[in-house]
Amino acid sequence: MSDPDRVLLCYCTCPDTASAQRLAQALVNESLAACVNQVPGIRSTYRWRGEVTTDSEDLLLIKTTEARFGALKERLLALHPYELPELIAVPVEHGHAAYLEWVRSGGH
Repeated sequence: MSDPDRVLLCYCTCPDTASAQRLAQALVNESLAACVNQVPGIRSTYRWRGEVTTDSEDLLLIKTTEARFGALKERLLALHPYELPELIAVPVEHGHAAYLEWVRSGGH
């Protein structure tokens, strides 16, 4: 069941700090996310084109709403340097009510 006010926590990995920062800035500046946390130095192991690879990446933790998710996804896919960017959205079931309301307001 769709709820446009539902807060989402979205995960997205980036190949480096610069691209992660560009994405975070764009998403917040364009009011597609209320907040983006950038976690540098994670290690990702994955299979890509038949090869197992391990890379250093930055992780973005993006706070948005279901109503803004479609536009956020479109913008992220347009800006992201990967051929197949990770974007996973998880509904937030519980949290600090005032913070969740701030996310719903777009950080305003």
